Amino acid sequence: MESVFDRYGLSGTPGTDEFWEAARAPVSRPADDGGWVTLFLWRGTGARIGFESWSDPVPLRRWDDTDCWYAEVRMPPRLRVTYQFLTDDAAYADPLNAAGAGADRSLAATPDAPDQPHWPLIGADDVLPLPRTRLRWASERLGGRRTVRVHPAGGGGPVVLLLDGDDWLYLHPAMTAFDSAVAVGALPPVTLVFLPARDREAEFACRPRLWEAIREELPPLLAESGVPADRDRLVVAGQSLAGLSAMYAALRFPDLVSRVACQSGSFWWTPDTMHGPDPLGGPVGGTLAALLREGPDLSGLRVAFDVGEHETRMLPHCAAVETLTEQAGATVRTSRSASGHDRAGWRHALLRDVAWALG
Repeated sequence: MESVFDRYGLSGTPGTDEFWEAARAPVSRPADDGGWVTLFLWRGTGARIGFESWSDPVPLRRWDDTDCWYAEVRMPPRLRVTYQFLTDDAAYADPLNAAGAGADRSLAATPDAPDQPHWPLIGADDVLPLPRTRLRWASERLGGRRTVRVHPAGGGGPVVLLLDGDDWLYLHPAMTAFDSAVAVGALPPVTLVFLPARDREAEFACRPRLWEAIREELPPLLAESGVPADRDRLVVAGQSLAGLSAMYAALRFPDLVSRVACQSGSFWWTPDTMHGPDPLGGPVGGTLAALLREGPDLSGLRVAFDVGEHETRMLPHCAAVETLTEQAGATVRTSRSASGHDRAGWRHALLRDVAWALG
């Protein structure tokens, strides 16, 4: 009798050692009406699959009375997504999947999702390399202390300020990816500055304090680090709320920020909608669009916008800000990634758009 697993090319009797030794997942097959059906496997007791900003959790089904649990998940064309297995008391990466994102997450991609060159496979147990240069930033304006790491990819050059820097250090191997891109000429040499956030909402909302601190306190730290850095060609890279913050800085601090790589900026944001029942249901483009309608001269700005093509409710907000930014005189590039609101999809856009922002 054919099992559900036969359709995915898996051999052996489900639940046996032979089956688990040969099993690899996730694996996709074409759906009858387009898109994909993807099989996920879990060995143990009951669990659910949690997806990053794409789908509600999907419960797993048990195969007979074995330790084999599975789910067939319908996926649209062109999707790359972060996921994890959720039990009653913990979250786990997929032990059958070589593509990890931190200790408790994995990456899945449909067969038609574009490749992401330069990003190596990192397993859940792998320890990512860290930059040698570590700066202790005790900010008077922001309060507290934070660790800023600096890496001269290709020997150093224009500064690329990576907001949410810890995510790009510990979940996704940005240092390795930038090194690879520089080595093959896809990027010029750059100096990566990984800036961690302590309170994302407070720091990345449309307020000046973070950018006043960056303008006045960060350059002296970089100058003391001994790492070659051209601060006159600063690129700010941010995603989600950090993308909102990067664009706010381009409007309010044009002497500091004239190049931006923005992925899935939270342009729905207003002070009133942030904690409302439907944050994305407010005015299209939010506070950023309102600031752009004031008529700033953005002729000195170069900005690359990207948003996930599966972020249905984000698209109108992002499209409004993209249009208004170009109308204000900026040089604008727009694209759509094969993802939802997820760093799994932002990774390729990060490298490509930093390279474009540098011109």
